[in-house]
Amino acid sequence: MSDILWAPWRHAYVSSSIDNRDKKCVFCDERSELWLFSTEKVRVYLNKFPYNNGHLLVAPIRHVSDISELSREEFHALWDEVMRCKSILQQLMSPDGFNIGMNLGRVSGAGIDQHIHVHIVPRWNGDTNFMPVISDTKVISQSLEELKRLLCEKLSCGKA
Repeated sequence: MSDILWAPWRHAYVSSSIDNRDKKCVFCDERSELWLFSTEKVRVYLNKFPYNNGHLLVAPIRHVSDISELSREEFHALWDEVMRCKSILQQLMSPDGFNIGMNLGRVSGAGIDQHIHVHIVPRWNGDTNFMPVISDTKVISQSLEELKRLLCEKLSCGKA
């Protein structure tokens, strides 16, 4: 078994995002079909290019590119929402674990490096397979629409 996580399908997305730096920030648009809900300081989105079922993105409302730019209140609001979303995903999907983290800066793998955000990725034993390596194809067994419907039953989606 390899110690390397391969995600070759991400290359096209990351490469195209370099050319789209001047376009509107996806985390500043609560009209997006991917937007789930907002609190006073944080917004939560579905990931349009998920690594796994249930992949969520949590971002501060204020447009900042580094965690050092967050106020103490924004920092705590961000991580409070990460914990709440993780708990809800645990209840809804019963994963065996989670990857939770941030990529700060383009060199670290951030496809959107101008507005920080936290990835919450549910993981299951055996959730990796050969499809991405052999055929550059991902198998995600749940649509974003279905995931949004399930999450919105637990959350106050669309509420500020």
